[in-house]
Amino acid sequence: MRMFVGMILGALLLTAGIYVYDSSSTSTVANGEAASVNRTIVNWDVAASEWNGLKTRAQDGWVKLSSK
Repeated sequence: MRMFVGMILGALLLTAGIYVYDSSSTSTVANGEAASVNRTIVNWDVAASEWNGLKTRAQDGWVKLSSK
Protein backbone atom coordinates (compact mmCIF):
# COMPACT_ATOMS: atom_id res chain seq x y z
CA MET A 1 0.00 0.00 0.00
CA ARG A 2 2.81 2.42 0.84
CA MET A 3 4.37 1.79 -2.56
CA PHE A 4 1.22 2.93 -4.39
CA VAL A 5 0.88 6.02 -2.20
CA GLY A 6 4.53 6.81 -2.89
CA MET A 7 4.02 6.39 -6.64
CA ILE A 8 0.99 8.69 -6.62
CA LEU A 9 2.78 11.26 -4.45
CA GLY A 10 5.83 11.11 -6.73
CA ALA A 11 3.70 11.66 -9.84
CA LEU A 12 1.98 14.63 -8.21
CA LEU A 13 5.30 16.16 -7.10
CA LEU A 14 6.77 15.65 -10.58
CA THR A 15 3.78 17.33 -12.23
CA ALA A 16 3.86 20.21 -9.76
CA GLY A 17 7.60 20.68 -10.30
CA ILE A 18 7.24 20.74 -14.07
CA TYR A 19 4.36 23.21 -13.80
CA VAL A 20 6.41 25.54 -11.59
CA TYR A 21 9.39 25.29 -13.97
CA ASP A 22 7.23 26.01 -17.01
CA SER A 23 5.49 28.89 -15.24
CA SER A 24 8.80 30.54 -14.51
CA SER A 25 9.99 30.27 -18.12
CA THR A 26 8.50 32.20 -21.00
CA SER A 27 5.04 31.25 -22.22
CA THR A 28 5.45 32.68 -25.71
CA VAL A 29 6.81 30.69 -28.62
CA ALA A 30 10.52 31.35 -28.89
CA ASN A 31 12.06 31.92 -32.31
CA GLY A 32 15.59 31.58 -33.56
CA GLU A 33 18.51 30.80 -31.28
CA ALA A 34 16.48 31.17 -28.09
CA ALA A 35 14.07 28.40 -29.10
CA SER A 36 15.97 25.67 -27.26
CA VAL A 37 16.55 27.82 -24.17
CA ASN A 38 13.06 29.21 -23.50
CA ARG A 39 10.84 26.30 -24.52
CA THR A 40 8.40 24.90 -21.99
CA ILE A 41 8.50 21.20 -21.15
CA VAL A 42 4.74 20.59 -21.46
CA ASN A 43 2.21 22.06 -23.87
CA TRP A 44 -0.37 22.85 -21.19
CA ASP A 45 -3.17 23.66 -23.66
CA VAL A 46 -2.96 20.15 -25.12
CA ALA A 47 -2.67 18.60 -21.66
CA ALA A 48 -5.81 20.44 -20.51
CA SER A 49 -7.69 19.32 -23.61
CA GLU A 50 -6.66 15.68 -23.07
CA TRP A 51 -7.60 15.88 -19.37
CA ASN A 52 -11.04 17.27 -20.21
CA GLY A 53 -11.56 14.48 -22.75
CA LEU A 54 -10.58 11.89 -20.16
CA LYS A 55 -13.00 13.36 -17.61
CA THR A 56 -15.82 13.37 -20.17
CA ARG A 57 -15.19 9.73 -21.15
CA ALA A 58 -15.05 8.72 -17.47
CA GLN A 59 -18.33 10.51 -16.72
CA ASP A 60 -20.03 8.95 -19.75
CA GLY A 61 -18.74 5.53 -18.76
CA TRP A 62 -19.98 5.97 -15.20
CA VAL A 63 -23.43 7.02 -16.40
CA LYS A 64 -23.56 4.03 -18.72
CA LEU A 65 -22.38 1.68 -15.98
CA SER A 66 -24.70 3.04 -13.31
CA SER A 67 -27.78 2.97 -15.56
CA LYS A 68 -27.73 -0.85 -15.70
